[in-house]
Amino acid sequence: MENPLLEPFDLAPFSSIETRHFKPAFEKALEEARAEVDAIAGNPEPPTFENTVAALDYAGYQLERISSIFFNLNSAETNKEIQSLAQEISPLLAAFGNDITLNEPLFKRIQAVHEQADRESLTAEQQMLLERKFRHFRRNGALLQEKDKIRLREIDGELSRLKLTFGEHVLEETQKYELHLTESSDLKGLPESAREAALMLAKSRDREGWVFTLDYPSYLPFMKYSENRELRKKMALAFASRGFHGDEIDNRETLQKIANLRYERARLLGYRNHAHFVLEERMAKSPDTVSQFLDDLLEKALPAARMELEELSDFAKKRDALAGLERWDSAYYSEKLKQEKFSLDEEELKPYFELEKVLQGMFQVAGNLFGLTFEKDPSIDTYHEEVQAYRVFDAAGTAIAVFYGDFHPRSGKRAGAWMTSYKPQFRKEGQNERPHVSIVCNFTRPTETTPSLLTFNEVTTLFHEFGHALHGMLADSTYPGLSGTSVYWDFVELPSQIMENWCYEPEALSIFARHYQTGEVIPADLVGRIRASSNFLEGMATVRQLSFGMLDMAWHDRNPEDVTDVKAYELKAFESTQLFPDHPDTCMSTSFSHIFQGGYSAGYYSYKWAEVLDADAFAYFKEKGIFNREVAGKFQDHILSRGGTEDPMDLYVRFRGREPRLEPLLERAGLLKKSA
Repeated sequence: MENPLLEPFDLAPFSSIETRHFKPAFEKALEEARAEVDAIAGNPEPPTFENTVAALDYAGYQLERISSIFFNLNSAETNKEIQSLAQEISPLLAAFGNDITLNEPLFKRIQAVHEQADRESLTAEQQMLLERKFRHFRRNGALLQEKDKIRLREIDGELSRLKLTFGEHVLEETQKYELHLTESSDLKGLPESAREAALMLAKSRDREGWVFTLDYPSYLPFMKYSENRELRKKMALAFASRGFHGDEIDNRETLQKIANLRYERARLLGYRNHAHFVLEERMAKSPDTVSQFLDDLLEKALPAARMELEELSDFAKKRDALAGLERWDSAYYSEKLKQEKFSLDEEELKPYFELEKVLQGMFQVAGNLFGLTFEKDPSIDTYHEEVQAYRVFDAAGTAIAVFYGDFHPRSGKRAGAWMTSYKPQFRKEGQNERPHVSIVCNFTRPTETTPSLLTFNEVTTLFHEFGHALHGMLADSTYPGLSGTSVYWDFVELPSQIMENWCYEPEALSIFARHYQTGEVIPADLVGRIRASSNFLEGMATVRQLSFGMLDMAWHDRNPEDVTDVKAYELKAFESTQLFPDHPDTCMSTSFSHIFQGGYSAGYYSYKWAEVLDADAFAYFKEKGIFNREVAGKFQDHILSRGGTEDPMDLYVRFRGREPRLEPLLERAGLLKKSA
């Protein structure tokens, strides 16, 4: 059988790939990768950095390419067949990972290099790779007794399956729910764009009337504008109870197994718990540091949040005689209060944010900062007709990356937004291999009468994911294991979060915020209102974000084996951050994909941690000019291009000239005066 995945390729050959190609491709690539690893472990030459550490980092390249294609499709364009195959493939990959880290001859060679290497002769990047490889082996079982190695393999295989199962359940829950309305009176308050999108969705499902779903472009406008409180409640409870229905896709047992196995794994490896294991390789270093960080921010944010909640409750009572504000009222009354305080309506903004114009403007912002240009190339193969592909060039006109953009929700695509990679950047044998990166989002679709018009939140999300993409596209490392976003997870959000800042700046908005019908640049008055509202209810938003970080630590910074009631355990974790009344039918943990499916376990605090960095870094841009090429050059040279080649704090200090300060974040969020 001809198999495009087993032929040499640079660009992913999406249109030639059939699901049946993946299994034989994985089998062949695993066989080849094992042979590469065995050759390194069995090399009769004395171990050196090049023949052992560097060789291992380059090994398994074809396997990595196939894996990236397969698992990205499993997130963005999946089906039951792919999901079933993922359950079969994931344990094989976990076993292969164990085969490497538990390979005693291989570890002895790495250990010998670690002990004997002349550090003075190694570059900073080589020293970092050596240190990370050695720690990776030590942290993942190389020193265990044989019986413990066997158990570690069992745990890793089971975890690989359970995390997939968790994500599959959340996707199924999200996509099976629909709110089907047939009475136009039930649409009261909804803007025309939301009505038209719901009408189109109903037609696509052969329904009369209007259909709303839990996908963000459908769910969020409904929660923000629907005047029907009972329907808002219905939608909110459906969203907040995913994986919590006591049926075959209930996630409680799955998440408890994941948490328990992570705890057992950490203990097996000599750590107090999973958080101690994870945080050893983060900027924060320890759970105590994370807890102190979260508590300190909560102390500053909670007074502001309570003041904001009181203001919102008083507003709802005065406006509609609402006796008690519930969670499903928050977005609705927040939007109404924002309109009253700032004369700012999200629907008033959307005509200025046509997706295609925002995209081109975003590319221009990257051009102004880093000298990049983006050229759409329809000849580049994609996995869906909606995906756009671009070739990326630097200021000298050299092709440096391929960029894919996938922007709208559809069946088989998980919710949220993320950046991913189809090919890493690295240097080998004089060749600088350039990266292929993708951002995947779920933005408002075009309708029969309008193009895709983004909410302001969608605009900032797009810039956020593009920041991750820039981290990948501007990578300039030697070794793939240290390239691009291969950095500590509490540092990886700096490039993404800093890019959101340009969305609030008049100089940047004038580039891309133009009315889709008239071409008029967004009025200065409207920009002023956006900026004035930028920290509206920021105390509540901060407390909400901190609550997620605390829930994450509750599952991973203690022994979860005695948890008998997931809901009760979650409520205890939320105790200090609870602003709204709890509803017994809801549970956050059962759909908390970031920590139970993705890579943010014991790391959700990273978003707030990186906000400190991004606010401090952007203050530097504000001081010198938001398009100052000197500052942008420093950011590229010391942050974006360096990946994980050095300690992140060293890189930050080299960019900023000092360590980050908390004050710019508190000032930006408006929390200094509120917490004083």
